[in-house]
Amino acid sequence: MASTHIHLWRSEDTTSFPYGRPGARSNAHAGQPYRVALLIPMCGAAGMWAPSCIASAEVALNELNASTGIAGCPVEVVVIDAAVEAETPVETLIDDLISQGRIDAIVGMHISAVRQKIIGIVRGRIPFIYTPLYEGGEASPGVFTIGDMPARQLGPAIGYMSRRFKLKKWALIGNDYIWPRVSHAYAKIQLRRHHRELVFESYLPFNSKRIADAVETIGKSGADAVLISLVGQDAVAFNRIFGAMKLHLTTFRLSCAIEENGLLASGEQNLHRLFSSASYFAGLDTPGNAEFREKYHSLHQERAPMLNALGQSTYEGLHFLASLVDQPDQDWRAHRMPSSRPIAYKSARRGLYVTNADNKSPVFLARANGFVFDDLQRLP
Repeated sequence: MASTHIHLWRSEDTTSFPYGRPGARSNAHAGQPYRVALLIPMCGAAGMWAPSCIASAEVALNELNASTGIAGCPVEVVVIDAAVEAETPVETLIDDLISQGRIDAIVGMHISAVRQKIIGIVRGRIPFIYTPLYEGGEASPGVFTIGDMPARQLGPAIGYMSRRFKLKKWALIGNDYIWPRVSHAYAKIQLRRHHRELVFESYLPFNSKRIADAVETIGKSGADAVLISLVGQDAVAFNRIFGAMKLHLTTFRLSCAIEENGLLASGEQNLHRLFSSASYFAGLDTPGNAEFREKYHSLHQERAPMLNALGQSTYEGLHFLASLVDQPDQDWRAHRMPSSRPIAYKSARRGLYVTNADNKSPVFLARANGFVFDDLQRLP
């Protein structure tokens, strides 16, 4: 059975976290729960990730509440829609919840454009743990990033695939916001470094009607490989069209954000020559992942969504938050100072946080095989 300490936020529901507490932790010893806002996209292009994000967070929530919770308090989580297409801008809601003392921390698994808006509202008042892969460079006070970044996730993958498969010409396609653009700027540096040619580059709005046109142009460009930085359903649409045009028979694909949910939605027949680079895959062979998988499937049984990197990141985000807040003799606001110690946290992928620019989790390149990724090759 799923945890009773997780709630879905509804704008008309005044019973979700109904009581304000100015000076949020002042009542920490009065039996009040430690309240975490879990920000995930629940609609739009990225909404397909929501079920696995919630399901993974429930595993962490049960583990924490079976132990000492966070800051010695039982943990409650409220899930808030952080999609760019959400009816209520998430930053407006978060500002109200913080001002009213109704949340103690944020764990966010959403796109970088949303993160930037939230940071401007939070202003370091509560810890903000950002869990997915992103473009790097985040240094705002109180913001902790634990996901993969291009220097370790993308650069080595481009080099490995270019050498192994003798790929000479690359195409780049992504949604039009900061993560694809910054990642592709890094990718172009790597292509020049490896003496590869860029033959196509395009950025599309979410839910674009022009994906088919872009795929057709890629097919005519002579590209040997394409880097896909489209989000959620946009990546699924790209893969389906790519397969329908038979380009998957000749052209390699690389993504840093297509995960097992994306494979399932894309269709097995459209997945030939598709690779993904990440520090987590459902089939990752680590003791931490074996324990996580067992608890995940025991909790959710036949209702369990597909395990994947983006969903799993909320599990690690809650555990990272607990380790951050419970650091002995160190306030979370002071972390990332020169004297700060690395933060070890319960992880399915051997995570160890040093700074936002330095997370020690190994990164792998994996190949789609049906609805799973296998043949994991550890990248340098």
